[in-house]
Amino acid sequence: MQTEKAPLTLPAINGQTSASATAWFEILHLKQVFRKGWLERGLPPARCESVAEHSYGNAMLCLLLAQQQPDLNVEKILRMALIHDLGEVYVGDLTPTDAVDPKKKYAMEKQAVLKILSGLPAGDTLLENWEEYEAQVTPEAQFVKQVDRLEFALQAAQYEQAGLITATDLLQKVGSQLADAPALAPFADLFPSEDLP
Repeated sequence: MQTEKAPLTLPAINGQTSASATAWFEILHLKQVFRKGWLERGLPPARCESVAEHSYGNAMLCLLLAQQQPDLNVEKILRMALIHDLGEVYVGDLTPTDAVDPKKKYAMEKQAVLKILSGLPAGDTLLENWEEYEAQVTPEAQFVKQVDRLEFALQAAQYEQAGLITATDLLQKVGSQLADAPALAPFADLFPSEDLP
């Protein structure tokens, strides 16, 4: 299965490179990495979103919803939303069908994130934010994870409405997960209940 539109290349501009430019080109590669789960459901590659498109959708949804959460650090939420899938630049979008042990996946993605962020002035802070998201122990990290699920479900609903995939099972699963997320519980009504036949 083709999981990338094009391979990663790191061009030099006028024969020059810098840590920031290199990191930007690496991150830009997320525009070339398909969200593999959609391809596994039979979505045509020409209609499949990239990891960058998902990250943008997640960040925008976080921005819209975090305004209603006065106890949360919105700036930190946006950083986490933008970088939560950064490791996929080098690791790719792994899905459950890849059967990669979660500890191994974390280690591979952390190495990728370190490679991208090392040498950047704010690299340590961004790495801390990425690790905070992975640990899922702060309210901000949990909020971003919940919004990530919501964004995924909204994209699934869009693909299903366009007749590209069948996503009832995904929508039911995410709907039940959102019911336990106080900040997003109102969205649970948008999705079918798992109790339905």
